[in-house]
Amino acid sequence: MPGTVLLLAASPAGKGCLVDAASVLPVLAAVAPPVLSGTDTANVVELADPLEPQAVLTRLRAAATAPGPLTMFLSGQLQLDRRQHLPYLALARTTPATVRYTGFPWQWIREELRLRPPGTTTVFADLHADSETWRYLRTAPLDCGPAVLLYGRVAPPPPRRALAVPAYMKAVATLLRSGLRPDPATLHHQALTRAQAETGGPGDIVLTPGGPNPGRGPLTPPSFAPVPPAATRPDPHAALTAAVEDGRHAEAAALAAQWEQIALRSHGPGSEEALHWMEVRADLAMLAGDAGRSCETWLAVATARLSAGQSPADTAVEAAVDRAHHQWGRMGDAARARALGPALVALRERVPGRREGALHHVQEHLLRLQRQLQTQP
Repeated sequence: MPGTVLLLAASPAGKGCLVDAASVLPVLAAVAPPVLSGTDTANVVELADPLEPQAVLTRLRAAATAPGPLTMFLSGQLQLDRRQHLPYLALARTTPATVRYTGFPWQWIREELRLRPPGTTTVFADLHADSETWRYLRTAPLDCGPAVLLYGRVAPPPPRRALAVPAYMKAVATLLRSGLRPDPATLHHQALTRAQAETGGPGDIVLTPGGPNPGRGPLTPPSFAPVPPAATRPDPHAALTAAVEDGRHAEAAALAAQWEQIALRSHGPGSEEALHWMEVRADLAMLAGDAGRSCETWLAVATARLSAGQSPADTAVEAAVDRAHHQWGRMGDAARARALGPALVALRERVPGRREGALHHVQEHLLRLQRQLQTQP
């Protein structure tokens, strides 16, 4: 099966730029696609200094839904949303004042990759951060979700008026140009050693599958708590994927519900662990073709996040409401859609989202549903 490779280099234009992110793309592009992906054949998608977050999201979503292994090579600059204290990948038009609207939320990377089968997704990242974001990342882990292997580094800001180079990613590309592709952990270690030699020694935040890892060897992927079905103890996401691929949607939903109960007992309502499994259940309902149950679950996710104190402008809250809205529009049962409509309107009033007219769309569609039901015999 062919693999997919996404090359993404992004940094702000003008004086806010800390790194010449796009300078690594010619070196990566010179590597044969099968070597980039580790598969016999591969499709390569390149994004150089993109302008719009939605354009990046479209390409990422297409890559995430493609069959076969996915490898991302990400070079760029991180900035912090000062209102919500969340990291964003800065794009060409990003400034500190506009990062929420012109940057690409790191959370979106997690969101788009979270349902990929474990072991099929690898991300190599060479990131630079400004002073504020660097302080934040020293204590807040940066990852792409439990099913994704993330390797790389986050470098501190360069000296004033200096432009950094993506030394780690250039080392990755140079190693791959030899035509040999070592396993990701070995490739990461070799590239990190070269980059640190070039930049003057350690000091970066090192990214490994277990989380930020300053100075130690690669960590193993995070383990999960024991789960009743013995067959799902090495990896529950793999079991879910297998069940969905076999058409065993009810079994997959039951397994996700079991994991949600474990998360609730271990971490409590409103925890990220419990919310994760609610979101998995919502996606499983969508894959099973049950738009109503998916919508209802996404509504519950959004409500739970708001009840836990998250801001209506939080990207995870917005994503939950957007997905509920999308699934609501796909429902074939008019009566059930009419019943869920007021809850969606109430959420849209609090979480308008980034698409203009979303609340108006819900209100208009709800009126149409009411008229439809009134004219039915």
